[in-house]
Amino acid sequence: MHPSADLFAETLPAVHTALPVQGADRVAFEIGWDHAHYRLTPPPEALADAHPVHQGWRAGSATFGTRTLKPTPHVRKWLQLRLSAWRRGRVFESVQVTPNFLAQIDVPLCPITRVELTHGSGAGSDASVDRVCNQAGYAAGNLAVMSTRANQAKADLGWRDAMEVVRQLEASGLDTLDGLAPVHWSRLAVLASFATPLPHAEAACLPMLVLPPNRLRLLNAIQALQAIVTLAFTHEQAVPRLRELQAHVPAIARHDFQVFVLTLQARRLALGMQLGGQALRHALEDLWADAAVNRRWQRFALQLTGADTECLVRHASRRRLGGRGWQWLPQDTATEGWALDHDGSVAPRPGWAVAAKPPVKAIATRRRGSATCAADTAR
Repeated sequence: MHPSADLFAETLPAVHTALPVQGADRVAFEIGWDHAHYRLTPPPEALADAHPVHQGWRAGSATFGTRTLKPTPHVRKWLQLRLSAWRRGRVFESVQVTPNFLAQIDVPLCPITRVELTHGSGAGSDASVDRVCNQAGYAAGNLAVMSTRANQAKADLGWRDAMEVVRQLEASGLDTLDGLAPVHWSRLAVLASFATPLPHAEAACLPMLVLPPNRLRLLNAIQALQAIVTLAFTHEQAVPRLRELQAHVPAIARHDFQVFVLTLQARRLALGMQLGGQALRHALEDLWADAAVNRRWQRFALQLTGADTECLVRHASRRRLGGRGWQWLPQDTATEGWALDHDGSVAPRPGWAVAAKPPVKAIATRRRGSATCAADTAR
């Protein structure tokens, strides 16, 4: 399940010279070729004569000459991600992940720290594209834009690791780790959980501290339902619209669904009906820090089965209760190109350093302050 617009695939140049027959070298050759198509030069480390990226760039330059395309910021990011994935031995799904796709997932604010994103400044507020599930490749539905600071702190940690950091921070008395406060680590954990298959009961107990970014695929149906119901309150007449969904809730859970919806409605009214846009999204996320909201959600959600939840999400998607962009996808389709069977990896390229997955960040108990932890965070 994912909030998305229709999928668009960009048409890349059809003119090709003879390409290397080997898979890895062919990928690198095409990366160089596409640099030439946009009249961009690959980074210096890829310009050795025998390097397949350099070979593709030279072939493309000879073919295109000055008949090149203008490189937009999303084209530059697309080429950067492809090269990074290739040299680190990560799968890059190139059919759907295009410059146009990267433009669709772009956001003005970091979903983790909520700071305004900058570009090319070298600061921690610079925008970066990250894999949400580190055991999957660079693929549609598994990518989100966040600040470099949040990306570097997350590194290769999973959602459970991020929650462990929250527990350690709270126990240690520290304010931050790697520049992120506990609330930021909690949002990172919830974001990563969206793209991690979880048991129904476990996913049902997670607060929606961050709403799913555009084009992210939610692999847990109960979290999809949670997001749809929450996002319904970004529109007018949320309760009458959700009353239609209530008719499809199993009878045993119907009363608790109504109690939960009325709880959200009361909190929404308290925010003021003039609130809208990104400020409203943030306020709705913050409502999930309310113990009563979580308690009433869990009382309802834990009475549902996985099949019950899927039926409700399908109906809500058809009726666009959470907005126009929701689309139901079968599990195999939702994770197409993620390469989950081998953790999103292919063999790393010779000569490139590949860092091992870092351990969970350990924090010593001390007076309130901040801590940092170094890790290889090249994405």
